[in-house]
Amino acid sequence: MLVTENIFSKDFTNPAEKQIVVGEIDNFGISAINKSQQKNNLLSTRFVDFEKGGENAASVGNSLADLNLQIKDLDPSAIDFMKTGFLGRFFNPARKYFNRYQKADVVIATILKSLDLGQRSLQNDNITLATEETQLIQITEKLKDDVEAGMKADANIQRQVNDAELDDNITDEQVAFVKEEVLFPLRQRVMDIEQMIVVNQQGIVSLNIIQKNNKELIRGVDRARNVTVTALRVGIMVASALFNQKIVIDKINALNATTNDIIDSTSKMLREQGSEIHRQATEATVNPETLKNAFMEAMMALDDISKYKVEALPKMQEQINMFNELSKEGQKVVDKISENGS
Repeated sequence: MLVTENIFSKDFTNPAEKQIVVGEIDNFGISAINKSQQKNNLLSTRFVDFEKGGENAASVGNSLADLNLQIKDLDPSAIDFMKTGFLGRFFNPARKYFNRYQKADVVIATILKSLDLGQRSLQNDNITLATEETQLIQITEKLKDDVEAGMKADANIQRQVNDAELDDNITDEQVAFVKEEVLFPLRQRVMDIEQMIVVNQQGIVSLNIIQKNNKELIRGVDRARNVTVTALRVGIMVASALFNQKIVIDKINALNATTNDIIDSTSKMLREQGSEIHRQATEATVNPETLKNAFMEAMMALDDISKYKVEALPKMQEQINMFNELSKEGQKVVDKISENGS
């Protein structure tokens, strides 16, 4: 605390007393200012890196960008797994895609390893930054206390100066000395401390923002590893499963189509042949007209035979009579031969 009470009671002609008063002003707040200055010098080296995004932050950001490119390149929704035709047989898009994924999976694993390292670095950075932020806040609070003490001392000295200017027992030289050697440097120091407070506050805000950005990057790594990459792999597995399902569906559809064709053709044959069978079952095996004509022909043949027999009877009788006469004449010859021979 500044010794500012009864300042005009000091003997400013005495170098020792004079030095006590001036020394107090010179040393006022200097400890907190020096600590603050050291902290700001330490942070300034880090802020140069922070302004560029930070080495660790840049590493994580670049890795996330690389991962994003890999994932976009492997987006299964952009692949026509069902491509057919001449080129589809020779350049199977599904086989080509999954081969590409297998190669990219190695790259993705490397990127994730890099992200894990970057994430740990950011977490370590945040521990350091939180410590530095806490120390800077503590120093700033001390500076605020010094400003409050300096302003109280300033008001006290100003009041004494105002009283001294009306007091004939106090010389103008004493008043001038207090104004120039005590009040002026005190206000100077208070201004410096207040400026340092503002600088520190900017540093605290900057450190806090950097920590929040680091936390976002840390969460970004978690999202990339736990959500994005998992979603990619799930999408690829689903695409693979859907591709296999499509193959089976195509085979089932082809089988169903063939079965439907067979059922359709056999049902048509069944209908046609069934109708034919029933038609034949309801109709005579032989055409009635043919049977009728055949019957008429047979009847006519029988009539012809009967007529032939009737007409043949007289001729047959004549022939019998003729053969009978011939037999008689022949017998006579036979009898004559027998007689001559005997």
